Amino acid sequence: MSPADTQANSKREIEVEVPAEEVSRETEALVQKYRKLARIPGFRRGHVPASIIRQRFADDIRNEVIDTLIPRYFRKETERLGLLPISEPSVSRIQSKADDTLSFKASFEVMPEIRVEGYRELRAEHTEISVSDQDVEDALRHVQEEKATFSPLEARPVQDGDYAQVSFRGLPRPEEAGAKPVEMDDVLVEIGGANTMPEFTENLRGSSAGDERSFDVIYPQDFSDQRLRGKTFHYQVKVNAIKQKSLPELNDDFARELGEFSTLEDVRQRIRERIDGERREAAERQAKDKLLAELIRRNDFEVPRVLIERQINLRLERGLRALASQGMKSEDIRKLDLERLRAGQQEQALQEVKAGLLLDKIAEEEKIFVADEEIDREIEALARQTNQPPETIRARLTRDGALDRIRSRIRSEKALDFLYRQSA
Repeated sequence: MSPADTQANSKREIEVEVPAEEVSRETEALVQKYRKLARIPGFRRGHVPASIIRQRFADDIRNEVIDTLIPRYFRKETERLGLLPISEPSVSRIQSKADDTLSFKASFEVMPEIRVEGYRELRAEHTEISVSDQDVEDALRHVQEEKATFSPLEARPVQDGDYAQVSFRGLPRPEEAGAKPVEMDDVLVEIGGANTMPEFTENLRGSSAGDERSFDVIYPQDFSDQRLRGKTFHYQVKVNAIKQKSLPELNDDFARELGEFSTLEDVRQRIRERIDGERREAAERQAKDKLLAELIRRNDFEVPRVLIERQINLRLERGLRALASQGMKSEDIRKLDLERLRAGQQEQALQEVKAGLLLDKIAEEEKIFVADEEIDREIEALARQTNQPPETIRARLTRDGALDRIRSRIRSEKALDFLYRQSA
């Protein structure tokens, strides 16, 4: 039995022989099993001659022998050779020789030998973070907008600066087969607002509660909603009410209404701290992304296909879960072109696998480990998020094999943190 390395670093091909005595032993055991179960006219159950069993069920017995012995001897041979397969073997050239010896060829993937070099010489960008007074005031105005109130206007038609509370239904022009209408009830439309489509402003300006309008809206090619992007929609709109927006005054009373603040300056300070934290986090994340890209560039290697496929599966699973949580119906999810989605995940999945393997190697070199207490904290956080007992979360993660993935993720994060800190 000899391994035949292919050119690829992660691919292996071995030829395996199963001894004749092992094939005979397994065959005889199956013959006895069939004798106990077989129902053949003219013979009592359990008393069918072995020769008839061998003749009648020859193909079934051979297939069962192969299904039993190939995985067993594949495992024994890879262990003997010191190989650790990470993919299921592709078995070919199954042959039964005259002396009952069984031979086969198996192709599979192993973890590539990874050498990570130069990671201590990597240098990351450490951006200077600043928050201006204008940044704080802009964020404060946003909070003020969120606390706005809307009061009805009865005396006049809607004009610029007012809000029309409308219900509408829109269909594409020309009509598309199977197209679903865009429908909404009691939406506030700011007349003349920067974010209001001009056609809504032009056609609703001057209307009163109870009025109905019919008009087309042409959406630009870069419109944020993909359903509408670059299309023309015909709308039937009913004005339910005219409202005026009132903003609360920015003072200490406003601050106290927000919760744990005594003065407006307390709010400004909290906003400054939040913006500073968000910008530092974003800068660190961007710097780490660049570090990883440079680490991969300096230490490129072939990635086993099976690892890329697993990562694509994980990315798709997360994406489909996100769509479901956003309200997409299961029948619509099933209509998605999964092959196209898989193809679109290829490159990102490849880079993620490379980064993970390199960070794992760095963690090994730098003796970075994950303590059980860190796993416990992750489980407790998940329990709080899902309002379930930690024991339930741990049991599910253990059953799904997810605990090892969590440990691996935390270890990679710690290795990346190490890279970032030492790159200053």
